[in-house]
Amino acid sequence: MRLDKFLKVSRVIKRRTVANDAADMGRVSVNGRVVKPSYEVKEGDIVEIKFGDKVSKFQIIKIPKVAGKNVGELIKIL
Repeated sequence: MRLDKFLKVSRVIKRRTVANDAADMGRVSVNGRVVKPSYEVKEGDIVEIKFGDKVSKFQIIKIPKVAGKNVGELIKIL
């Protein structure tokens, strides 16, 4: 699944366009590397997002087939 779509489906970021813009601006890194919105995420990846002074870091536990309300099962906050 694409990074921008995963961020939206997992409800880390509300809109896919916002996730896309954040990745384009270099604010999203996966496993220590800055990536583009088209990056294919995998289970076990560690994602870090910079929102101003705040940094959110989490590990991808599961990649869903469809969007749902089980957000807690998708990511583990580090």
